[in-house]
Amino acid sequence: MTFTGDPICCAPTGDRCGEGIVWHDEGQAVYWTDINRFLIHRFDPANESVKSWLFDEPVTAVLLTDRDSTFAVVLGSRIIFWEPSSDSRRDQGFRLPGWPAVRLNDAGVDPRGSLWAGSMQNNVNADGSEGPIDQTSGVLYRIDPNGGVGEFQDHIQISNTFVWSPDKKRFYFGDTLTNTICVYDYDERTGSIGKPNPYFFGFARGLPDGSAIDEEGYVWNCRWDGSCVVRVAPNGQVDRVIEMPTRNITNCTFGGKDLNILYVTTAASLTDVGDRLAGSLFAIQTDVRGVPDGRFRV
Repeated sequence: MTFTGDPICCAPTGDRCGEGIVWHDEGQAVYWTDINRFLIHRFDPANESVKSWLFDEPVTAVLLTDRDSTFAVVLGSRIIFWEPSSDSRRDQGFRLPGWPAVRLNDAGVDPRGSLWAGSMQNNVNADGSEGPIDQTSGVLYRIDPNGGVGEFQDHIQISNTFVWSPDKKRFYFGDTLTNTICVYDYDERTGSIGKPNPYFFGFARGLPDGSAIDEEGYVWNCRWDGSCVVRVAPNGQVDRVIEMPTRNITNCTFGGKDLNILYVTTAASLTDVGDRLAGSLFAIQTDVRGVPDGRFRV
């Protein structure tokens, strides 16, 4: 597998913490968030334009639903349905227990249409500034289309990475501060997961943040404080390391009409003096196709 291009900065948005990225095939556009500035961005590759929307609390993920015009948006405290065309917003029903001491973080939709989201100690103050992370207060939730909620794991520090294998038999989920992504048996019929088994751990460059997965079952893991994206084989071995021109690499998704462009979000730390590209959206042309993102059944 080879790359046909280096990382290209396609939207220098200066995000404090770019995250929660998704490709919207119907609109041929990328949506992602800036957690600390309470924003959702949309990048339109056809005309290289960016549009942004402001919310009233941290926005951590944008997810597809089975309605092309409607997204599921993960906020710090809850999940809402959002229509960009009208900016209509309405509650989905799930509210996070313990907010604002804890907040939601990364999320994904499984093959059967349930929304999975992980929480963590809330490190985003009301004004968007950063707070500490010194507790393991996160929980892994599954929110079903009928409104049911299940809890599958607790004592998590920072919930990150929500991807399912192409054969729909494996679920990958990480806890950033432990430098570990685990793999779980996944049952598409029931939507349940088995016990966690270490999959990718102890990698020396940075810590695991968000991920995408390709048709060959390789996980593309973004490395916070690691200046790279790592392509990891199904057996947990490093296939290759993609160097990035900035330090904090946060999340990624496959997009483009052939799902062969990896779009990557990043974060701009106040200490990254002179790093002009920190917090930008990047695109990497590849010759492998990604697995389409799941759609939450509304």
